[in-house]
Amino acid sequence: MLAAQGITVVQNEVTRVDAARKIVVVADGKEFPYDKLYLATGASSFVPPLEGKDLKGVMTLRGLADAEKIKSYIKAATVRNIIFIGAGFISMEIASLLAETSPGTFNITVIELMDRPLPLMLDQDMSGFVREYLEGKGLLIKTGEKVEKLLGQEGKVIGVQLASGEILDADMVFMNVGVRPNLALAQDIGLELGRFGIKVNSFQETSDPHILAGGDCVEKFNFITKKPTPGQLRGPAVVQGRLAAKRLAGYSIAFPGVLDAGGCKMFDMTIAATGFTEENAAKEGFATVSAVVDSRSKHGMIPGMKPWKLKLVFDQKSQKLLGGQIISHDVAPAREIDAVTAFILGGKTIADLTTFTSACNPDISSEPSAEPITIAAEQALQKLLSR
Repeated sequence: MLAAQGITVVQNEVTRVDAARKIVVVADGKEFPYDKLYLATGASSFVPPLEGKDLKGVMTLRGLADAEKIKSYIKAATVRNIIFIGAGFISMEIASLLAETSPGTFNITVIELMDRPLPLMLDQDMSGFVREYLEGKGLLIKTGEKVEKLLGQEGKVIGVQLASGEILDADMVFMNVGVRPNLALAQDIGLELGRFGIKVNSFQETSDPHILAGGDCVEKFNFITKKPTPGQLRGPAVVQGRLAAKRLAGYSIAFPGVLDAGGCKMFDMTIAATGFTEENAAKEGFATVSAVVDSRSKHGMIPGMKPWKLKLVFDQKSQKLLGGQIISHDVAPAREIDAVTAFILGGKTIADLTTFTSACNPDISSEPSAEPITIAAEQALQKLLSR
């Protein structure tokens, strides 16, 4: 497809960028001159400096090669006990997938340092429902626990020791505790770096006027606070690539910032979140008011109705929407998180959302009087009036 558009594709490792001469050098010594350079070097899985991290059977998942390595190891080794370190969405999705596709085959344990699974997506009051659901599916979730070291025998992982002294058997360990931007080229070039990656302006331009960058390797800013943030999700990376292309074509469309909107699916439960949780909003100095609403995927009298739950978080002072969380047993309602994102981007308030009406049909939504976004706004308004 790219070749058909007149684009030359070179599969090789870039070993050096000579910014003064504006030349890219690859592993076999070939040089490519440029007028403009776009860096999209991405990020790599972060493996904490734990004793035993290099043992066989200790895995991370960042790309296709990692997935193939995981599948091969499970097939070749006698894997029974699997431990996941970190309860973010990657860990939880893989754990759920293994439990769902190979029922009864594995003993799966998830260890999380914080007090709940999906701690960056969900507040405690929402995460509790997820935990109960997953434990009902056979996953063991241990929160508030720190991994001290990984235990090995003959070069293979055989266990995980917690800070409490407890030892858990493990034939395989997944480390999914975050990623770090790949910055070696940017550092060699001498580009300005921020706390979370390459520093770029709103048009993806770096400190070198001839070099642009985007995706997981760059530092982004939060839409609400305008403060620097990692923002290492697929959506912002796609948009930044498009904006850089537009900039090179002569347009000036600014990147709006990130809300870290994302979702994951575990068994038949879909979780989605955007903006700030109550906990993160408090860390940013916001006094919040929130509401949790139970809803339905269809009118309550129609067969096949499935429950879902929505939480909205507002700023007490401005009454603007700061974030939203959804837990649903049907995929379609979880997409309402995109409406929540749009309302945050539009600066909508509690009062604005009390007038929101959705496109209603008994087969695709609950009745108009039970639209959860509107009900959540109504409940938040009542909380404000009662204070």
